[in-house]
Order: sequence, then C-alpha cells, then structure tokens
Amino acid sequence: MADHLEAARLAGEAGRLLLELRTGINAGLSPDEARHEGDKRSHQFLARAIAELYPHDGLLSEEGADNTERLRCERVWIVDPLDGTREFGEPGRSDWAVHVCLSVGSRAVAGAVALPALDMVLSTAEPPRLATRAPGPLRLVVSRTRPPAAVERIAKLLGAELVPMGSAGAKAMAIVFGQADAYIHAGGQYEWDSAAPVAVVRSTGLHASRTDGSALVYNQPNPWLPDLVICRPEVVEPVFKALAETAL
Repeated sequence: MADHLEAARLAGEAGRLLLELRTGINAGLSPDEARHEGDKRSHQFLARAIAELYPHDGLLSEEGADNTERLRCERVWIVDPLDGTREFGEPGRSDWAVHVCLSVGSRAVAGAVALPALDMVLSTAEPPRLATRAPGPLRLVVSRTRPPAAVERIAKLLGAELVPMGSAGAKAMAIVFGQADAYIHAGGQYEWDSAAPVAVVRSTGLHASRTDGSALVYNQPNPWLPDLVICRPEVVEPVFKALAETAL
C-alpha cells in the first residue's frame, strides 16, 4: 500500500507545483515558456523524490535521459511529468495531467493520475468508483488536435460520438467519470503516456490492453508503446469487433 500512497502523493505535489507555475502565464510568462518550465520542473521534482525514496528502483521519465540500468530493475517508476503540455499552456483548460506509475515485473501496478486544474488525484491507493454509464450512443474520447482517422471509422461502425480531449490521462479518467465509454489510440504513444492511467483504470474494473487484445508490457528496452484500448467492461465486445473490422 505504501507504493500506492506515494504514487498519489508525488503526482499531487507535482500537480501543485505546475499550478503555481501556470499562474505565471497571466503574469508575463508566455505559454511556450510555461510549457517548457512545467516539463522541466515537474520532472526534476519527481526524479529527485523517487531517487530519495526508492534508491534501488529504476526510473523512466518522458523528460529525462533514458538509463538502461532500469532494465535490470524489477521495480521501475514510469512518469510523465506533464501530460497534455499543449493544454497546460492554454489558460482555462483542465485536460492536462501528471502521471506517476510503479511497474513491477513489467506490469503497471501502482499508479496515480493527477488532474491539477480539477484539484483531483485518482490513484490505486483508493480506487475511484466507476460512474454509471449514461444512456445513449457510445462515446469515444479522442485527441482534440490529432484524432486518428481509424478511430473515426470505428466510431461510424459503433454509431458512436467522438469526445475530443487533450491529455491521455484526462481521456482515461473521463471513462472513470462516465464522460466517455472508450479510449482507442493507435497513433503512437510511449510507456509514460499509458502506464499510470492503465494502473488506475484497472483498479476500477475497466478493460485496458493493446488494440489486438494483448497485454500492455512496460519497462521495455524501447519504450515505444503505440496503441491502447481502455473501455468499460460492457462495451469490450463491440469495441474489439469494430477494431477487427477496421484492421488497425
């Protein structure tokens, strides 16, 4: 339980750091400067804290130089210090996040997704309750700036609505909140994009896998993990039928 609690605490503290920095956008700091500083400062905080708390664990961070020593570790922290950097630089947007995950034996075990602009941290320390699905057509959450054409085809097959959003973590948590039913991504991601969200959604009972149904495996030599499906258990069958017909 200690690892779960620490993941939540670290994600929350990094989120508060980012909120303080974000106020600088309204005090002369340009959006690009805020984005750059946000990535850097959140990474520095998380890397330092994890090294102090878990000196024998490995670390994989989007903003840090990869150290292959992590491949010799059974326990590896996988972090995205600022997921949804574009949205972070746009005042008023809340769809950006901090991802902190502990991978044990290549599996996302303990994780937290902080949504600082919403003053929320969702984590495996206290798995959030999955909201009841609202009636109506299926809703697929997609990138607000780069929606994959394949997902648009899947939406047509399912008769689904598209819900555009920024951060991968925000997209995954939208399913937990009942704002969407599935998140299908096939446009390219890295381990830090999905590890923490996957740990959290699995703790709620949601399905999470590759688009071919295979397991999501972490702490690999190449952290490229390009595709992902997260969905409510009752829509797994139609979602994967549509995926098969689309031949991703």
